[in-house]
Amino acid sequence: MSLAAAVTTLVSKEIIDECRKKLVLAKHDLLNRMKMSAERFKENNKNVGDEIDQSVAQLEEYNLLINQERLRFQLSEIEFALARIEKNHFGVCEETLEPIEEQRLLSIPWTRLSIEGAEIRERYKNHFAQI
Repeated sequence: MSLAAAVTTLVSKEIIDECRKKLVLAKHDLLNRMKMSAERFKENNKNVGDEIDQSVAQLEEYNLLINQERLRFQLSEIEFALARIEKNHFGVCEETLEPIEEQRLLSIPWTRLSIEGAEIRERYKNHFAQI
């Protein structure tokens, strides 16, 4: 049996449809947040005021860039999840190749790992961080 056929039988259509809805809503929300924060940043004039005001403006710019990078990463995870749905690979743990728990998918629909898979990756990460 192919991976796509196995996935289709492992994750119900209702769960996939619900996750797709959540992913699309999350994508729209992230895009709006990115747009709003970029507009707020453009409104700030970084060259006005004394050194303290300019330092605060630079700190705000730094925080915006960090936040935008975080949002971009989450957006890419959502896009990958939507692509997995389209390719019928949604709901399979990348680490264990076992089905991801339904409650986990409903809570974090862009997840790539089951709880067990996440624990395995965390152990590897900790192991190699000590070396």
